[in-house]
Amino acid sequence: MKITDFMAYELIEQIKNKELKIIDIIQQTYENIEKVENSVHSFVSLSKEKAIEKAKNLDKQIENKKLKGKLFGLPIAIKDLICIKDSPTTCCSKILKDFKPPYNATIIERLLNNENAICVGRTNMDEFAMGSSTENSCYGPSYNPWDLVRVPGGSSGGSATSVSSGQVLFSIGTDTGGSIRCPASYCGVVGLKPTYGRVSRYGLISYANSLDVIGPITHCVKDTALLLEVIAGKDPLDSTSFDIKVDDYSQNLDQSIENKILGVPKEFFGDGIQPNVKNKINDTIKLSEKLGAEIKEITLPHLEYTIPTYYLIAMSEASSNLARFDGLRYGEMYDNPQNDVFEIFSKTRGEKFGEEVRRRIILGTYTLSAGYYDMFYIKALKIRTLIKQDFKNAFTQCDAIVCPTMPTTAFKIGELIDDPLQMYLMDTLTCPVNLAGLPALSIPCGFDNNNLPIGFQIIGNYFDEKMILNIGYLIEKKLDIYRKIPPLLKK
Repeated sequence: MKITDFMAYELIEQIKNKELKIIDIIQQTYENIEKVENSVHSFVSLSKEKAIEKAKNLDKQIENKKLKGKLFGLPIAIKDLICIKDSPTTCCSKILKDFKPPYNATIIERLLNNENAICVGRTNMDEFAMGSSTENSCYGPSYNPWDLVRVPGGSSGGSATSVSSGQVLFSIGTDTGGSIRCPASYCGVVGLKPTYGRVSRYGLISYANSLDVIGPITHCVKDTALLLEVIAGKDPLDSTSFDIKVDDYSQNLDQSIENKILGVPKEFFGDGIQPNVKNKINDTIKLSEKLGAEIKEITLPHLEYTIPTYYLIAMSEASSNLARFDGLRYGEMYDNPQNDVFEIFSKTRGEKFGEEVRRRIILGTYTLSAGYYDMFYIKALKIRTLIKQDFKNAFTQCDAIVCPTMPTTAFKIGELIDDPLQMYLMDTLTCPVNLAGLPALSIPCGFDNNNLPIGFQIIGNYFDEKMILNIGYLIEKKLDIYRKIPPLLKK
């Protein structure tokens, strides 16, 4: 029995019925990793011994009829910027080489301790989550399972490839400006960015505090819903988390969307959208109509300011957040010259941070500097408020918003690495959601002429993840392409 033939929710039933041993699932998981890891480079570290030991212990609990947890024994991959006690957590940066946190992030407590999932390894990512291609990792890039010369998207590229390539059933990523939805779209899997405050950020090594969100990447919408049930909820250790009821998202996913109004923003269908992408998205919108939804064109007038607004805010927050990584408080010291702390800081940060991280820190520091703070940062915050208001106005006219996840399918590795401005523009359709703090789901809706996946984005109102999961599930069921596997797995 191949575990890759199942969704996570199906495997849970196999475990409960004692048709599968957890140790067999974990061993098969590592066999799958061994087969394809050299091709896709999803992981930066593996925890095989701990995983096997936990699997054996859970099998004993099953024998004693002590099943505890919704994810009992299921293998999961965790992005390399979420703290796991005594486990390497490097943010794929040289400056955090060998760093092992002394505590677990809240999401880790919920996944591994409360619900008994098993972490099999840490996934590759753009350094400190700064990038849209996973080319900025100190460990080297990850590769798209659908075409190994193309990027998997970023910054959660390793989390997406680990699922898409059949290495794990689901994974955890983070989304600051599209870092879950972008790789989900490029790799043909499902990715959810929850509402800001829905999932605890305690134990997440932050890039931009007001934008970062933790979320799931899976093969199907039901698995995403199941994972969200586990990780969502108020956390006393995170003052930004909200005390709002967590729904049973995986239940009643097939409710009718008849008479639901789906808004289509005209600004999301401009000249930059690849024709193949536009056609597939339009086909999926028509499919939504057949499912009973009403389609309505809406407008988000301040959307054109998204990219400069997002990057001004994100880089400013990054400049502040990453100040602690200086070789003395956190990070590996480059050198130890006598009596000159500024030289220590300068050499450490100059050597240990990658080019993209240095660029964002410098731009963020400039934005926050005296004389420019009001001109850039404060103005960006004001425009962010206008973008939020655009979405609030839109949701008085519709129940959810639908559009492409990314303007193109996956580009080739190295194609945009020397053109950061063009790379930033790839986030045009995902960043507005982070600025507004809304939930958004990306599901695969088809393929282009090169057999590359295309993502369909469903944006919901605040804390209305139930609605977008419901819409995504019905579309996914009708399209019936979520079990399609990359050519890599057919070899």
